[in-house]
Amino acid sequence: MKFILRLLLSALAVVILAKLLPGVAVDTYITAILVAIVLSLLNFMVKPVLIILTLPITIVTLGIFLLFINAIIILLADYFIPGFSVANIWWALLFSLLLSLLHSILFSLLKEDKKK
Repeated sequence: MKFILRLLLSALAVVILAKLLPGVAVDTYITAILVAIVLSLLNFMVKPVLIILTLPITIVTLGIFLLFINAIIILLADYFIPGFSVANIWWALLFSLLLSLLHSILFSLLKEDKKK
């Protein structure tokens, strides 16, 4: 149940950011749920491989290159999902940063509800 709620909150964050950012578009709410699922799968399977492959450049840039790995994951989701589009890597980078911020806010609200 918690996993489904987290996916729905991620889909909500994707919809909110698609409304706010002109370089990001999501066609339907079902597409937003699909984006949340694909992003979680890509973060689980592809991101660790990318981190290991780019470890030297990540160390040289003191971890800032991890932001670009997140943007690449977003662009991969753009490639796989027909109703989701991101204009370029810079919009993907901004989308990634704001998505992380929204995730932390929404998931912290979810944790506060469990404490009560």
